[in-house]
Amino acid sequence: MEKQSVQYPSDEEAKALIIDIGKRIYDRGFVAANDGNISCRVSKNEIWVTATNVSKGFMTEKNLVKMSIDGKILEGEEKPSSETKMHLRVYRESEDLNGVVHTHPMHATAFACAGLSLDSRFLPEGIVQLGKVPCIPFAMPGTEDVANSIVPYINKYNAVLLGNHGALTWGDSLVQAWMRMETVEYLAHITVINKYILKKYNDFTDEEIDILLGARSSFGIRGGSRPS
Repeated sequence: MEKQSVQYPSDEEAKALIIDIGKRIYDRGFVAANDGNISCRVSKNEIWVTATNVSKGFMTEKNLVKMSIDGKILEGEEKPSSETKMHLRVYRESEDLNGVVHTHPMHATAFACAGLSLDSRFLPEGIVQLGKVPCIPFAMPGTEDVANSIVPYINKYNAVLLGNHGALTWGDSLVQAWMRMETVEYLAHITVINKYILKKYNDFTDEEIDILLGARSSFGIRGGSRPS
């Protein structure tokens, strides 16, 4: 079957979306100070990404940089985020991924700092949207080591925890990547309450998980793993 052509957002649409999602990230407390970075693909070989050293709650278009996926700056006066290497690697590994979000949400980051994956069988939204969210061993932020560390996970999962760092999500669109980030933090929060505070939860059976995973296509969800 011939692959359908991708409808990328325009430059203006992508910039507006990055700014809007930046405000949502900031308002939700998923970042502090200048943390986090966001990117959106606008053609097979071009993306817009947030600049370095800027609060995601106060961004304007001047805080965005257009780049080729081989790392060349095409537009913009500011420097791209030092963690753009992660974003570029995602786009190079999969032509089907068009949005990437990196944040430090409190509960998910706590799991990352403990070196624990999110692997719960009791939350339908977590199973359908994500499945397992593995925790990758620590790599120094802003280095090529981080980009290299995520490669084995990009085409197998919908999100990862970065050891001692935060969370990274990707999607067919930037909106999907952002929604996955919301789900990562929601799953982490519920897991803390059920596993570590209430210490009580009702896991789904394998048959029930099969049904939940079968619903992914009806929600337009590609990829994602199965919880253990």
